[in-house]
Amino acid sequence: MTIRHGDPRTLGVQAAEARLRFETEPRAFGPGPGRRLLVVDADPAFELAHWCGTCPFLFRRLETARETLSLDGVRERLTGPLADPDDGGVLDAFGALLPEGEYLPKLLRVEPRLVVPGHDGDYFGGEQVATWGIDAFWGLPQYPHTPYYRTYETAVDAFAHLYEFVVPMVPPTWNARERVEEYTDLMNGGAVPTAVAVSILDVCEPAAGDGTDHYRHWCLAHFLLDGHHKFEAAATAGRPVELLSLPALGEGLSDRGDCLELPVLRGRAPAARQVSGA
Repeated sequence: MTIRHGDPRTLGVQAAEARLRFETEPRAFGPGPGRRLLVVDADPAFELAHWCGTCPFLFRRLETARETLSLDGVRERLTGPLADPDDGGVLDAFGALLPEGEYLPKLLRVEPRLVVPGHDGDYFGGEQVATWGIDAFWGLPQYPHTPYYRTYETAVDAFAHLYEFVVPMVPPTWNARERVEEYTDLMNGGAVPTAVAVSILDVCEPAAGDGTDHYRHWCLAHFLLDGHHKFEAAATAGRPVELLSLPALGEGLSDRGDCLELPVLRGRAPAARQVSGA
C-alpha cells in the first residue's frame, strides 16, 4: 500500500459552470435542509447521507446517474502511475470539472474488491446494521442501488473506524467488455494504471439505535470520474490500481481537521473493526 499526498489547494470553477457539484435540496416541508446530492451535468446522480450526522452513511445511485467524466486529453497519461498528484496536468484537468473549493489531492494504490449489495462484504448489510440496526420504516438495510468497491479500512481510535469505498458513476455491467479485458491483460503484465475520483468524508454516529456495536463511522467515499474499466479489471484480476483522490474539504459531514487526518490514517496498515468483547 502506498500513499502520496499534496497540501490542501484550491481547485475548480464557479459552481454554475462545474460538471459535478454537491447540492442540498430545499426541504419540501418542515424546518431544516432537504436531501444532500451529488449532481452531474445538472442531474442528481447520488443521494448522500442526511445532513444531521446521526443517520446512517449513504450513497444511493439515482435514476439520472448516467454519465462518467473521463477526459480524452489526459487519457494517455493515466495508463500508468503518476509521479505526484500534479503530474502531467491531470490535477488541473479534472479540477476544472469541479466546483471551486479546497481539496486535498492524494495518490493511493489500492486493490479493490467488488461488492454487490446484499452479498458478502456489503457494508450496508454488515457493519452499518451492527451499529444502526435495519431501517425502521423499510425493515431492511440501506440499499445503495449500485455495486461498489471496498478498498481499505482501519481504526481511527477506540471509538471510531475508517471505511473506504470507491463508487462508480455507472454500474460495472455498463462497462465495455473489451476494455475491461484489455486492462486486465495489462495489469496481469504488471501495469498499474491510474483512476481519478472526487471524494468526501462523512463522519456518522447514531444518537441511539438497535445495533450492538456503537461507534463513529468515518466513511470516505471516492466517486469515480475516470477509471471505471480499470477498477473492474483490477477487482477481476486481483491487481492494484492507482487512485488520484480529490477529497473536497467543505462538502462532507466532517470538519476540516478530520479531513486533514486522512493522509496519516490512510497510511496505517489495514485493520478490520475489532468489536468489544468479540
